[in-house]
Amino acid sequence: MEKRPLGRTGFSVSVVGFGAAPAAFLKADAQRIAQLLNRLLDAGVNVIDTAASYPGSEQFIGEYLSPRRKDFVLISKCGQQVDGLTAPAWSRQIVLQSVDRALRLLRSDVIDVMLLHSCDLQTLKSGDALDGLLEARRAGKIRFAGYSGDNDAAAYAAALPDIHVVEMSINICDQANIDVALPVARKNNVGVIAKRPIANAAWKGLDQQPGMYRDYAKPYIERLAKMGLTPKDLGFEGDPAQVWPEIALRFTLSQPGVSTAIIGTTNPENAMANLAYARKGPLPPEAIQKIRDAFRAAAPAEGWPGLT
Repeated sequence: MEKRPLGRTGFSVSVVGFGAAPAAFLKADAQRIAQLLNRLLDAGVNVIDTAASYPGSEQFIGEYLSPRRKDFVLISKCGQQVDGLTAPAWSRQIVLQSVDRALRLLRSDVIDVMLLHSCDLQTLKSGDALDGLLEARRAGKIRFAGYSGDNDAAAYAAALPDIHVVEMSINICDQANIDVALPVARKNNVGVIAKRPIANAAWKGLDQQPGMYRDYAKPYIERLAKMGLTPKDLGFEGDPAQVWPEIALRFTLSQPGVSTAIIGTTNPENAMANLAYARKGPLPPEAIQKIRDAFRAAAPAEGWPGLT
């Protein structure tokens, strides 16, 4: 598995990581997902991404993966109100409470990266939540502070000297951050975690999307339809349902400055297929350009924003 620097953190991370949101929201079988995660770790994946707001996710990782804690970079997110936390959202206090809660649930002495979880730009600029992260860092509870979000807020965060990692949406249907936030991250040597690299399988119909993910998938489905691209246009033959996932993941990993892309599938076959796609390396430059051109041409005059 290819490794890339996570900005200036000193971590070398696999280009594919595991995002634990679906394992929580979809109520997947815990033993089966634990087996999948161990299989991914054995294959060289060393990024595990979770959040306080993913119900049961931190606890799941602590229960099933703590014996392998040294095998992966542990990333979580905080700032929102969740059960058991009493402080106001985005306050210094709730961040500190979230860090302590995460350490307990994850069964870890330290969290490698803690991200503020999609607060807006005004909240980020107020500094209270970031102050909480920096206090936790000084106390040795987290190694690095970061931000998860999109658009101007992600660009602002990537320019802050105390931010070492930014997580943002980057995919074939969500390209705003490639122009807005990714260049700032590269300039400041900030690690970039790309979320939704498979674009919520936008080539599938809405009725094929699972549960709550229909709301996330709908705008991507609409965007891809307006872009009017087919795999054949990009030099790929075969069943589009089988080819699009490869195109999508390789497009995301082709963007300069992306450290790792997190996948959330709970299907072992799909997970292993994603690792195989990543091993093929970047898309051909002409395919990347066609995807970029189609996105720009289909977008409204004000552009399509990154979706948080």
